[in-house]
Amino acid sequence: DVFGDDIKRMGVGGLLKEIPSRPLPRDETTRDTDVTATAPRTPKIAALIMAAGQSRRMGAENKLLADVKGTPMVRRVMDQVLASKAGPVAVVLGHEPERVRACLAGSNISFAENPDFEQGLSTSLIRGLEVLPDDIDGVVVCLGDMPRVTANDINRLIAAFSPTEGRAICVPTHHGKRGNPVLWAHRFFDEMRHLHGDVGARHLIGEYADVVAEVEMEADGVLLDVDTPEKLSDITAL
Repeated sequence: DVFGDDIKRMGVGGLLKEIPSRPLPRDETTRDTDVTATAPRTPKIAALIMAAGQSRRMGAENKLLADVKGTPMVRRVMDQVLASKAGPVAVVLGHEPERVRACLAGSNISFAENPDFEQGLSTSLIRGLEVLPDDIDGVVVCLGDMPRVTANDINRLIAAFSPTEGRAICVPTHHGKRGNPVLWAHRFFDEMRHLHGDVGARHLIGEYADVVAEVEMEADGVLLDVDTPEKLSDITAL
């Protein structure tokens, strides 16, 4: 017969056999090791800032150097990218490269010059991918003329990113309308390297709709790009 005292003695250390998926509660060393081994790795997301365009609609002024509340526009973009969890950060230059480079001097970034920038955004994207390290999981492509995109916006994209769960392209939205920047998984880099024209990689979002995640943002900065003097006036007045 089994009596109460027998059951108590059996309970010392637990009645269940210790297996890797169910370590003993008192075995703190094993439990800590298991947690470390199974913890998801934080993705390494680089950032590209597109700052090569000639901005013809702005007239003679280089819009990237335009003053936005005391700071050149492209500098404001870079500061927010550097304040985010994205890294490393590379800036693609084209039109007036030395002026833009000087504007961004002293920051922990790298540069890529695109001599073919007049052929469209795709050439700058391709050039930017060339200078990124091979060990990144993805890249967030930021536009140099969107000074109201914040570090928090970029971090929300990175937090949503999970290719294994079907979120390989993360697109910001505001009230349901899609904007920029867009975060792309490494798997799309080869296709990006074969793009042409001034449309960037936007069409890939439609082709891979099953792995697109829309990430709603609190403010409309992800929708506001500055491509005319009127928009510059509007954004500096905000």
